[in-house]
Amino acid sequence: MKDANHTQSPAPIPVIDLFAGPGGLNEGFSSVGEDTDNPVFQMVGSFEMERNAVATLTLRSTFRILKRAGRVPQAYYDYVSGKISKDDFEQDRAVVDALASAKAHVHQIELGAKTRDEVDKKIASALSGALKEEGSDWVLIGGPPCQAYSLAGRSRRTNDEKFALDPKHFLYEEYLRIIKQFRPAVFVMENVKGLLSSTNTGVGMFNQILRDLRHPDPLHLKYEIRSLVVDEVAEDLLPRDFVIPAEKYGIPQKRHRIILLGIRSDVVERTDRVVLTETKPVTVRDAIGDLPSRRSRISPLAHDSDEAWDQLRSDVRSQVSTSRGTDNVMAEPETDGDAVDGDGGEAVVRYRKWIEDPRIRSTVHHESRSHMTSDIKRYGHLAAKAIELGKTPKFTDLPDDLVPNHENIKNDVTPFMDRFRVQVWDAPSSTVVSHISKDGHYYIHPDETQMRSLTVREAARLQTFPDNYFFEGSRTAQFHQVGNAVPPLLALLIAEKVVETLRLTKNNDDSKD
Repeated sequence: MKDANHTQSPAPIPVIDLFAGPGGLNEGFSSVGEDTDNPVFQMVGSFEMERNAVATLTLRSTFRILKRAGRVPQAYYDYVSGKISKDDFEQDRAVVDALASAKAHVHQIELGAKTRDEVDKKIASALSGALKEEGSDWVLIGGPPCQAYSLAGRSRRTNDEKFALDPKHFLYEEYLRIIKQFRPAVFVMENVKGLLSSTNTGVGMFNQILRDLRHPDPLHLKYEIRSLVVDEVAEDLLPRDFVIPAEKYGIPQKRHRIILLGIRSDVVERTDRVVLTETKPVTVRDAIGDLPSRRSRISPLAHDSDEAWDQLRSDVRSQVSTSRGTDNVMAEPETDGDAVDGDGGEAVVRYRKWIEDPRIRSTVHHESRSHMTSDIKRYGHLAAKAIELGKTPKFTDLPDDLVPNHENIKNDVTPFMDRFRVQVWDAPSSTVVSHISKDGHYYIHPDETQMRSLTVREAARLQTFPDNYFFEGSRTAQFHQVGNAVPPLLALLIAEKVVETLRLTKNNDDSKD
């Protein structure tokens, strides 16, 4: 029998996730209070169109359901480490019910005019089953696909007359429509920084979106849009104030994204204005410096062998030694699985606690891609140069025989001077984007002895996905999912600020008196 003075913990606040990807925002919100008996948020609906991301979302939701129930069975770890098949995992008696529950709220569907009725029915059903009474608080999260907003996307389609009509420009309208229809107490919308300068038929996209989100239904529904990094009243905020530079908040990556925090007008009076707290940087070394060393495989694979690799490494060692005027180079790999000793203080401790799982016995998704011999040599040279310079070099730092044979390579003005980008040990990485699925030139490992691009797990570490997070699909699909996601640890920090905004911490503290 419960103590008569004990107040039951409030029910978790329902969350709907649109354009969910592999679940970055989803993971952050779901993790608030998850290690206690009082989780703050409950994911009741995730909507995503890409099948591999849906499979990843479903698996991760299953993992969280099992975790909240008390313990994740060994079958999960056996599956992600490749010891059992997916069928064996899904048929495990400890998994079946959790998997069914996950499939019930993860939906593979493309949001748009053709699916509105179906989406609305699923959202209405999810909310009616989760809300204790009409008008209770719930949260909407997500971000429309960003290809049409991004600078890279626009540069590729400069002369494309259909670009202005690209439906990706207007997918935010689905997000807006759902806000208008279902009136969340709070919404969190994410998008790329390039949206600030994006225009469509002469109209600035960001300002238009901001106006729409502030007044989804001007007569009956209004929202106050807040920044999570600038402590100013909404009316005084500038467009740049909505950009979160992730590296300032303990994320080992220079990722700058727009985050809009919307508070329904009738909820505003019972909220506080809060912002994220800056920390010391978490570096590439802090993130991936403990992962086991890997060598690149040589492409084509018919040419790959330990002997061929040793010869390549010897050739690069000799040439780098000559350019440095020393023989003391490329002696041992930088990474050997030892613990990282960073100087980021609490931020590093928090990061490590977030990503680590002692039940992971072997690193998941940590296989190197294959690279052509010429690229392997370039990677080795540029990584060595990065260590010498303390920053990523340009391709012009390559020896003449390794400079790419491009038509405009000798021009005074050469595009893509940083086509080959080495990640630097003692700084946050450059932005991990979906292009990492195409090639590894922008993501060269900082250890000059490994001469390769990053693995999926290394990219996931920089994106702050926990080591027990498994990405379904081919390696290309895995890279694509990682690059498209919101860093889950950043999502957790945002979710914690939503908790403070809604004064949930105070309410929970009061309930314990």
